[in-house]
Amino acid sequence: MSDKINRIVLAFSGGLDTSVILKWLQQTYGCEVVTFTADLGQGEELEPARQKAKLMGVRDEHIFIDDLREEFVRDYVFPMMRGNALYEGLYLLGTSIARPLIAKRQIEIARQVGADAVSHGATGKGNDQVRFELGYYALQPDIKVIAPWREWDLTSRTRLIEFAEQHQIPIPRDKRGESPFSTDANMLHTSSEGKVLEDPWEEVPDYVYSRTVNPEDAPDAPEYITIDFERGDGVAINGEGMSPATLLETLNEYGRKHGIGRLDLVENRFVGMKSRGMYETPGGTIYHLAHRGIEQLTLDRGAAHLKDELAPRYAELIYNGFWFSPEREMLQAAIDHSQEKVTGTVRLKLYKGGVQVVGRKSPYSLYSEKVVTFEDDAGAYDQRDAAGFIKLNALRLRLLGRRDG
Repeated sequence: MSDKINRIVLAFSGGLDTSVILKWLQQTYGCEVVTFTADLGQGEELEPARQKAKLMGVRDEHIFIDDLREEFVRDYVFPMMRGNALYEGLYLLGTSIARPLIAKRQIEIARQVGADAVSHGATGKGNDQVRFELGYYALQPDIKVIAPWREWDLTSRTRLIEFAEQHQIPIPRDKRGESPFSTDANMLHTSSEGKVLEDPWEEVPDYVYSRTVNPEDAPDAPEYITIDFERGDGVAINGEGMSPATLLETLNEYGRKHGIGRLDLVENRFVGMKSRGMYETPGGTIYHLAHRGIEQLTLDRGAAHLKDELAPRYAELIYNGFWFSPEREMLQAAIDHSQEKVTGTVRLKLYKGGVQVVGRKSPYSLYSEKVVTFEDDAGAYDQRDAAGFIKLNALRLRLLGRRDG
């Protein structure tokens, strides 16, 4: 193996799994390993990852820790939110949307350092292996991909810990026992899976939640906020202009405080099995509803309904890892075109786990109070026109009724 691989770029968190992977790659392939750690707003201190990599023999110039928070929200989260993407009608795709950015940066680093292989810590049972590798191959078709979980014989957490101890790899104290569940976090969400969550009949224990207060303990008074949109993207909260990442982080704090964005879901993984996960997407839940609120005013019915037809397909492409596919890019072009006049302000009410759109306004509003009013509309709408409209639409039903009645 060693004569085939020159250098590997590893997606590295510094946790138990990727630390073991780093040593295993060094041993198995006998080559240099470059570590890449992405700051996607997961809320963890990333400097320990640098120290762990150095301790394990990675040279300073081959340790990459990149702040990708603004790029993540601007170029991945916001475009996805323009499409109102929900997988299986509920999931806001927090893990899914982070993978193409990580894959893209890994390939960039591989080119920069002359690596001919990339590696990740995703298991052979999950969706992430698919998402990472579809991204790698789309961006660098001939790249060598190493997925240790599909190759090695370290098939349990106990075996990982034994390997770490044999090779003097520091182990986080809470990993020495059986962890109660596994988590993945970024600025958009935190997901939790496994162990205490594996029985879909059992309620998620409150200690699993990390991003939101229990709605029962949230403030007893509702809070109102406004979000300003320009061309489908959020640009301000309560009139204060913000960058994409700052805006999402601010909404996360509102969502945390009011217990917004909890989701208990049994989903269909791309690899075929069902899994039960708990997702917390506090700011994203608020943002998603606000975006739909401004679209209610500014999108024509035909465009709005077509978007709703496209959204499940678009969400499935992201969930399955096809961010860099031509069909996702085609859908994105249509979605982005629809957003040209999606500009205005939405007012929201936040209260004990719930978020409601309670007001919306736009300079491009298609809402006409003059036309829709129940009072005298001064001729803006001739109600007699409806008779012909109804008769034409009823024609085929009447013909069917005469034949079959």
